[in-house]
Amino acid sequence: MLLSSASKTLDVSTPRIMGVLNLTPDSFSDGGRFVDQDAALRHALQMVKEGATIIDVGGESTRPGAGAVAEQEELDRVIPVIELLRQELDCWISIDTSKAVVMGEAVKAGAELINDIRALREPNALQVAAKSGAAICLMHMQGLPRTMQQAPHYDDVTQEVSAFLAERVRACEQAGIKRERLCLDPGYGFGKQLAHNYELLGKVGQLHQLGLPLLAGMSRKSMLGQLVGREVDQRLAAGLAAHLFALSQGVQILRVHDVKEMADAITVWQYASDYQG
Repeated sequence: MLLSSASKTLDVSTPRIMGVLNLTPDSFSDGGRFVDQDAALRHALQMVKEGATIIDVGGESTRPGAGAVAEQEELDRVIPVIELLRQELDCWISIDTSKAVVMGEAVKAGAELINDIRALREPNALQVAAKSGAAICLMHMQGLPRTMQQAPHYDDVTQEVSAFLAERVRACEQAGIKRERLCLDPGYGFGKQLAHNYELLGKVGQLHQLGLPLLAGMSRKSMLGQLVGREVDQRLAAGLAAHLFALSQGVQILRVHDVKEMADAITVWQYASDYQG
């Protein structure tokens, strides 16, 4: 299976790692660590060295309760870094945003993937993404980041997430976006209680019926901390277990903070899998 942009094609028949590069002062796990451009570049270079195929650049925190960031401020955070990464790296660069203007400028600066937690539902986002030629990751979220964890409700979380993503795929196709440009993210932790997250993880293989690559991002999230009783900086083992389970269900792309450890875990998992016959 392939994921394509106007300039690149990514083979996702083997697991791929998306490394998280937060350029925000208030992200839940590493806020403020990489707001300096030199620090951001060093971290991106290190993640690629450790095994990341995609670097996901974000300029607005999407943690529960996070405040909105003005369009110009987000541009000021992400565009210079994307330009710098494009000069120094040959990996895929992803822009984590829901704003149409940021999407367009990021692609011009060198991004090949638009990673949108709102699945192109903000004003002009669908049109800008369609014209950009970039690959697109559509994510499910119930509610908005500031309020999404207050009272999320589902009758059948897997079915409802699948139906939402199918509708967004149709909207993309109607806007002229070819299916090979799309991948899907069930949105762990976005408007979902603990049981919703783990039911959705346990049944994530059902989303393959949509016929597109799947991305999972659970790194350091509260769904891990609530289960094992660990703080953000102590959730590595739980995150590796969750992501390896996702791989066992056919998920192709893993969005993580701890690239080296995830790459090592995938290597062992793949090596053992080869002996299954």
